[in-house]
Parts: sequence; C-alpha cells; structure tokens
Amino acid sequence: VTGQLPTWLEGVLLRNGPGMHTIGDSKYNHWFDGMALLHSFTFKNGEVYYRSKYLRSDTYNCNIEANRIMVSEFGTMAYPDPCKNIFAKAFSYLSHTIPEFTDNCLINIMKAGDDFYATGETNFIRKINPQTLETLEKVDYNKYVAVNLATSHPHYDSAGNVLNMGTSIVDKGKTKYLLFKIPSSVPEHEKKKSCFKHLEVVCSVPSRSLLHPSYYHSFGITENYIIFIEQPFRLDILKMATAYMRGVSWASCLAFNKDDKTWFHFIDRRTKKEVSTKFYTDAMVFFHHINAYEEDGHIIFDIIAYTDNSLYDMFYLKNLTKDFEENVKLTSIPTCRRFVVPLQCDKDAVVDSNLVTLPSTATAVKEKDGSIYCQSEILCEGIELPRINYDYNGKKYKYVFATRVQWSPIPTKIAKFNTQTKEMLQWGQNDCWPSEPVFVPSPDAKEEDDGVVLTCVVKTDPKDPPFLLVLDAKTFTELGRAIVNVEMHMDLHGVFIPQQDMKTETE
Repeated sequence: VTGQLPTWLEGVLLRNGPGMHTIGDSKYNHWFDGMALLHSFTFKNGEVYYRSKYLRSDTYNCNIEANRIMVSEFGTMAYPDPCKNIFAKAFSYLSHTIPEFTDNCLINIMKAGDDFYATGETNFIRKINPQTLETLEKVDYNKYVAVNLATSHPHYDSAGNVLNMGTSIVDKGKTKYLLFKIPSSVPEHEKKKSCFKHLEVVCSVPSRSLLHPSYYHSFGITENYIIFIEQPFRLDILKMATAYMRGVSWASCLAFNKDDKTWFHFIDRRTKKEVSTKFYTDAMVFFHHINAYEEDGHIIFDIIAYTDNSLYDMFYLKNLTKDFEENVKLTSIPTCRRFVVPLQCDKDAVVDSNLVTLPSTATAVKEKDGSIYCQSEILCEGIELPRINYDYNGKKYKYVFATRVQWSPIPTKIAKFNTQTKEMLQWGQNDCWPSEPVFVPSPDAKEEDDGVVLTCVVKTDPKDPPFLLVLDAKTFTELGRAIVNVEMHMDLHGVFIPQQDMKTETE
C-alpha cells in the first residue's frame, strides 16, 4: 500500500466480471460471455488483502470438464453433442426452444437477507461466500416467480428488502414485466427457510408485444414510484426459439427500432398500480439508471442513454484487438439525460403546452390523444457505469461517480459529476484503465460526498502491476493505492461490504 488509507475503511470490495474467454480449443465470441471471475479487496487495519476465484457455476464445471464450451451464452451458441443421427439432432433442436439458460452469473453482486449472490441476467443467481469467494447454492428465480430473465441491478428499500424486475415470456399467453420483492428476513419460526420462499410479486406491466419484449438492464425507484422504461431495443422470441437450429447466437435476436417510441411506466409503490397517463420519448437504448426523485408533483430521473445499440457490438472479441482504440469507435456517445415528468397533469392543459413547471430545459408536452411526449435535458456526455451515494437513492442528490468514456467503450478515467453545477472532477493517468467507481461513505458523513471512491485499475503494459485506487470523494485526490502483483481483469460491477455486514466464518 502506498499513501494513507482512512483508518475507518474496513470491509470488502467485491467485484464481478468476465474472466475466461477460451476453454480448450473453443473461444467465446463476446466479452460479456466469459466465465465469471470474482475478485475482492479486504481492508483491515490499513492493510489490503487481494483474492480472486472463478465462480464455480454448473456452466463453469461443465465446460471445464469437457474442456470446451458446452453451455450457450448470450453472444455464443454452444453445440454440446455432435448428434449421431437425424432423430437425435431433431430432438436436441426441440429441447432448445425455450433454452435452459446459463448460471454463469458474471455481472453484479446482490445482497438478499444476510447473504450475497453473484447475478447475471438469466433466472439463475449463485450464492457466494464474500470472504472466501466460494460458490454456494444455485437459486432459480423461476421456482418462486415466473420470470425467464431478471436484472442484475436490484434496488434495496430502507428495510433492506430487495426489489427487482424480470421478464415473463409468453406465460399463460402473455408476456409481461414483473416487479418482485425479496424480504430481508423471514419470520422467526421459519429461520431455516430462505427469504426467496417469501418472495412476492409487487405488480406486473404487460409487454406492448407478446413476442418482442423490451431488453432492460436496470430500473429506477423514488420514494413512491418505480420507474420502468420500455425501450425499442427488443428480443425476438421466435428468432430466439430457432437460434440453436439456425446456428446463431441469442444476441442476434436483439433488434433496435430507431423509428419506434420509448415508453415510460410509473408504478405507485403503495397502490401497486401503474399511472394511467401515457408518457413516451424518442427511440433510445440505455443500460443504466443513475437516480430518480420526486419534486413538486414531478418525477425526475437520470439515465445514461445512446441513440443506437452500437455499444453491445463493440464488445465482440474480434473488435477488442490490440488496436481497438483506433479501430473501434462508438457511433453514439453515452449521454447523461435528465427527464422531468409531471405526474399531476392539469386535465385542462392546452394541447402542445409544456407541462413541466420546474426550472429545467427538459419538457413534457401534452398531445392531442392525452399522451405526453417527454424530451430530456442533457446533463453531460461521455460517462458510463454510474454510481451514487446509495443513501441518496430515490432522493434529490448532487453527485454521480462514473467512468469516463469518449468514443471508445473502454474507460480511461473516472469522474465525479455535479448534476446541479455541471462541474466535473476527473482522475486519470497514462495507460490506466479504471473500473466502475464505488462510493463508500465515511462513518460520520454529514455531506453527500463525504467518503472515498474505490476503483480497480488495470495497466496497458502487462509488466505494470494493476492496483486498487482510493480517492477522497470530495476533492478527487488520491489517498492511496494497493498494488497487486497478479494479472487482473477488467470487470463490470461490484459492491463494498462494510465489516459489520459480514457474517463471521462460524455463522
């Protein structure tokens, strides 16, 4: 460790992301397909301990045992059994119609009850030990709620309950988006049961199309509302059902329609009913909500959006060669957009009038049919993987901590952006590739940016060791770094678990 780490920083930074892209002679096509690799930094008495371990999913075990890719991932279709005859072949095609999804949970870490889970976007999550990184039981959401896909960006309410969303594909002739709640604890007399047994569906939003549900990676939350954005970036279920037969990946079944609308759904958390007014904006693709809050009858929500779906294509491994900085350019830059949506609309408002009464360049214009067309205020451009001080989740806030990306999809800096003054502080050094910054509040924090920001930094030259960087969140100056003499991978998302939230080994 160089520099000085705060003495109060005690706990574990746990990160998740793709780590292995070649198994035997077979290779994945897409960076997001790689085998999940967990790694952690444990802070104790001013020292830092590093550990990493592959998630021992069924997918991982099956692939390693066969020494080739046996389980399909989103960008790579696997053909496990070169079928002997035409009947076996036909049967194996049929059994892939509604595919058995992978449990290679490589995107994020979720806390449910006292336990931690590696998550992806399928119906499977894997419990892990946050101290040893051991892989524990596999949980199938489908046993508790009819979802085939679920996000890896859940929210937590003040009681510690988990709120998440999933897509239910053609269940009882309907395709819908389900919002569900996993309680933080179970009744005393059921102590041995898991909190998933008490999972409840909060509400459902019907998909605008039976066979073309929207893709979504996250959703928003305020004190009284859930925000779900149905974007014209959609999965084609029929194409997906025949993908195996046609020898193409599921990713090829995702399509963006630039001439379509993006619909906003607001669900009242108390009544569990959707607001009846129809709100929409132009076609866009987005992955990450930043934050949302309510003010004077309006919902204000910030997201990072693109005008097309080029981001996903950037991460095909054939594009990530050594010259990718020169060769791979996004055709759409990530834009931090703020939408201001008036929920208490005056029924007698004039058609074509802007209903936003807060000071903002965002507009919400009433149309002839009563629907409301929203346009955003652009807060800034070129940031991704946004994080906030989670104590301000769903509340009025100032600061976004994010990676800084320009036309290339790989971050070169990290940034602190003030949504009110539009000021941006940045940290960057030559040949450094930082990961998603994680904010950790100091124990007696009085202000929103009172704490530290943690990020893992990988160097361009393999001979230069990677390091964990600790910045003062207020000034964005370096407090210290922990240099790790191992090969470290770029990762996706993670969490900081304070020491008091860790169960001891005996428990």
